[in-house]
Amino acid sequence: MTRAYVGLGSNLGDRERMLWGAIHMLTFNPEVEVVAVSSIRETEPLEIADQPHFLNAAVALDTDLEPQALLDLLLSIERELGRTREGPRFGPRTIDLDLLLYGDEVVDEPGLTLPHPRLHERRFVLEPLAELDGDLTVPVKGSVQALLARVE
Repeated sequence: MTRAYVGLGSNLGDRERMLWGAIHMLTFNPEVEVVAVSSIRETEPLEIADQPHFLNAAVALDTDLEPQALLDLLLSIERELGRTREGPRFGPRTIDLDLLLYGDEVVDEPGLTLPHPRLHERRFVLEPLAELDGDLTVPVKGSVQALLARVE
């Protein structure tokens, strides 16, 4: 089993219900075991400021799925919860599930980059990760605690 971390975000509709819906779907999927869920926090949008605030959280899970298969599962959960890819990148969305870390693997292939390429720059990702595991290290980037100390 590999420990993976998934970031969750929502800024449209019933945001909290969307996050819990995704967590519920992960919890009851036989191919993953949800180990821990961070608290939910409200955050301001980054790339496109003129949109509703987000609710963000993260989950730690154990899985035997390979990274691409886990990403495919996350994308299928997004679709089941009504996510569409219409509109601008970084724009409003009902649910967003990002594969942040997959063990200590470093992957750079079309459609999948691990660790998540902007993880180290985003407080709304680092804070939940630190909550889930205060000793967590991001491959190539360093400890979550040190990364958190460097973001605004």
